[in-house]
Amino acid sequence: MRRDPALSAVNPLPQSERRFMSGNEAVARGAWEAGCRVAAAYPGTPATEILEYAATYADLYSEWSVNEKVALEVTIGASLAGSRALCAMKHVGLNVASDALMTQTLIGVGGGLVVAVADDVGLSSSQNEQDSRHWGRFAHLPVLEPADAQEAYEMTREAFALSEQFDTPVILRLTTRICHVKGVVVAGEREERPVKGFQKNPARMVMTPMNAGRRIPLMLAREAQLRAFAEVTDLNRIEDGQDKRVGFVTSGPTYLHVLEAFPEAPLVKLGFSYPPPLGLIRALAEQVEQLVVVEEVEPLLEQEIRAAGIPVLGKDLLPRMGELAPHILRPVIRAFLGEPAALEPTPKRPLAFTTPVQVFPRPPTMCVACPHLGIYYCLSKIKNTQIAGDIGCYTLGAGHPWNALDTCISMGASMGVALGLDKGRSEADKDKRVLAVIGDSTFLHMGMQGLLDIVYNRGNVTILLLDNSAVGMTGGQEHPGTGRDIHGLEAPKINFRKLVEALGVKPERVHEVNPYELPVLFKALREEVKVEDTSVIITNQPCVLTERYRNKPPYAVDEEKCTGCSNCLAVGCPAIAVTRRETVVKPNGTVKELTFVAIDSAACTGCDLCPGTCGPEAILPLAVFDRAGARP
Repeated sequence: MRRDPALSAVNPLPQSERRFMSGNEAVARGAWEAGCRVAAAYPGTPATEILEYAATYADLYSEWSVNEKVALEVTIGASLAGSRALCAMKHVGLNVASDALMTQTLIGVGGGLVVAVADDVGLSSSQNEQDSRHWGRFAHLPVLEPADAQEAYEMTREAFALSEQFDTPVILRLTTRICHVKGVVVAGEREERPVKGFQKNPARMVMTPMNAGRRIPLMLAREAQLRAFAEVTDLNRIEDGQDKRVGFVTSGPTYLHVLEAFPEAPLVKLGFSYPPPLGLIRALAEQVEQLVVVEEVEPLLEQEIRAAGIPVLGKDLLPRMGELAPHILRPVIRAFLGEPAALEPTPKRPLAFTTPVQVFPRPPTMCVACPHLGIYYCLSKIKNTQIAGDIGCYTLGAGHPWNALDTCISMGASMGVALGLDKGRSEADKDKRVLAVIGDSTFLHMGMQGLLDIVYNRGNVTILLLDNSAVGMTGGQEHPGTGRDIHGLEAPKINFRKLVEALGVKPERVHEVNPYELPVLFKALREEVKVEDTSVIITNQPCVLTERYRNKPPYAVDEEKCTGCSNCLAVGCPAIAVTRRETVVKPNGTVKELTFVAIDSAACTGCDLCPGTCGPEAILPLAVFDRAGARP
């Protein structure tokens, strides 16, 4: 059975066609045309759609891997087997995959191997802002940086060719702007390439210290060849301009930002940004009064250019974080030139895309009827807790009204952090209960190892494994716990209860509960946090945005029964809204504020959470109000 195409699937692109594409779609298209045979990824914004588009090509094997390291290992194997292979991930994923990457840079490739990594410049949906260009320098690998969707397509094709020409993995560095902004792409046709097959060569592929030591000089020689290539490739070029007061060094999307902000200035456009073409940059420096490097996040090029003895400015003028869009660049450079330079407002979105009605500002929150709502409602009611959270939708449990997370570090870190909180607790915290909260996909990604460590070291931790049968935060992708593969076809399904028992959790300490049944969930939580042992509570209801979720009849509020207690607001469901507030004085003289609410029945899915919090039973099925007589 295939997934609902409205969720994430896309239609395959006909051959030889101009089409409006995002950068992610263009990368997938370029890989397919280049004869790529294997593609693997773990979903992560802003790179997720690369694999979703790749999966639409029937002659390109694609898979959701359990994490980025595994995804890279799968594509390394395919490459060594002689097939061209593509691995995709977001910036933090390359940290996970780096162990394999740092060895593969010594081994080289069979078929071309391209690592597409997308940096979330500006932190739209990430726990940090990173510059993946560092990995090119760290691993001595070439880095390509497209400036738009057309270049994303072309450079993906070029990256495979360079990978085989120089016997090296190639990093294709994208940013959110490249991944998600669409442009016209002129695509071509698939190139059928013969698969060379696996060539046994233990001295090259078995990285014992002796063999690795022999490969390092080869890697450094390759880097020298790449440095020479950077000076002559068409991927790098000088574009002349009339205004010689400032010349710019750009790479990736900053090329277009500079072009828009200072169309008369000469510049170097770097598509092949590592190793940097210092000769080309020096040539531009000799033509202008001042050279400025415009690079997003880290001053990597700036430092290398300065180290080469070329006078240059960069981060001493420009911000170290966020995009360097024209409204950021113009006032800074004009002030440097001594021109009037008033700060420019952040550009508004085009009128056609603006929201017609101004809505009240509100913080990010979970979806209506999200199965995590009841869990955080219960956690917010349990006192004396220290709760280690993880990466996913459920990170929102740190916010209002639950305030039910104390840490969130990285994928799978909740396990180890919770054990650390347990083992490192002081006398002041001896009575605190330690919990960890992790999602199903995150648990498979990097959480299993942490749970094994908790069990092995006899941790006193209660783990909430929130199984919503999806990688919810990135759009509901499949994983080994859903029973479906990337195409929506049936696949072996992991049983979480058996899995955690296999990792050593005692069977009597494992509970499966329906998170919409608040009394059952609350009872399980209260009992397990008192047990001085490792325990796991698995919740088992699907993400509301997937086809697995089933709506039930919606609810409404009986205004005459509502007492204004506001208990239902503690659930945090966005379908519940405050309609009015009243301040009353009780008979004993105390002042109390009452908050009356209504339910948006069009959004309500009838999940049964809020009726369980309503003492006066004022929350009733909407059908009761629709019938004659209106109110029971």
